[in-house]
Amino acid sequence: MAKKTTTVIGMGMMGKKLAALLLQAGHAVSVWNRSPAAAAKVVGQGATLHQDVARAIAASEVVVVCVKDYEVANAIFSSPGVEAALKGRTVVHLTTGSPKEALDMDAWVRGHGALYLDGAIQAAPEQMGAPTTPVLVSGAQQAYDSALAVLQVFGGGIAYLGERASLASAMDFATLSYVYGATLGFFHGARIAETEGLNVAHYGSIIHQIAPSFGEFLQHEGQVIHSGDFAITQSPLRISIDATRRIAQHARDSGIHAAVPELAETLFRQAEEAGYADEEAAAVVKVMRG
Repeated sequence: MAKKTTTVIGMGMMGKKLAALLLQAGHAVSVWNRSPAAAAKVVGQGATLHQDVARAIAASEVVVVCVKDYEVANAIFSSPGVEAALKGRTVVHLTTGSPKEALDMDAWVRGHGALYLDGAIQAAPEQMGAPTTPVLVSGAQQAYDSALAVLQVFGGGIAYLGERASLASAMDFATLSYVYGATLGFFHGARIAETEGLNVAHYGSIIHQIAPSFGEFLQHEGQVIHSGDFAITQSPLRISIDATRRIAQHARDSGIHAAVPELAETLFRQAEEAGYADEEAAAVVKVMRG
């Protein structure tokens, strides 16, 4: 049986890891990078380096693109011969971008006779290839079916979100919004710990302990929002109104940068003013809907 053929465009840390995983899984792997020297390690492992990106694309059934951003990807795809080389291929675009960029790329790739799958990797290179590694993808069902064997090499946590190419990017934005919000909240907590003479490392350990149960709470709140029924089930919004006010006041009194708690204080106060205080905490999303 002939080996599956896969091309990886982009030899950054993630691109090199994806190529190495494909080689380990028995794929015939072609690679291309603007700086060929970056591909030396995977070439030593058995990958074929192409000097011409169009030839690299033409060499495989599935083409995985993992570069800095869509601007770089667009520049690569504008190279001579690429449009013709794309015909009949499946492009798996794992370059993080916006939902609009994903839709534009989907239309362009499909306009040149290829299938398109947009994706977002939510793991570091050293976490790739594990049974739980999360990879978000969206695009035509035919593209997903064509690329599935490749995606399964990258990780077991494949989430196919639907046929609209922008959905993976949108979910990536959604999950990163949680990550950055939680991270900023953590950093504010570190400043509280410093100000009050607490051990910040110990604070970090306590956060680690409570993270799983808080994840379960947020999962429940997501179900509440999806259902549209904001009757109190776990946490009355009123509690958060008082809590965020106290945290923001502590920051002001202690001379801590107050932007993070003041944002929370403002949103929960607006929820109270809108009459949501005696609903589930998730009702604050109704304020955020504008």
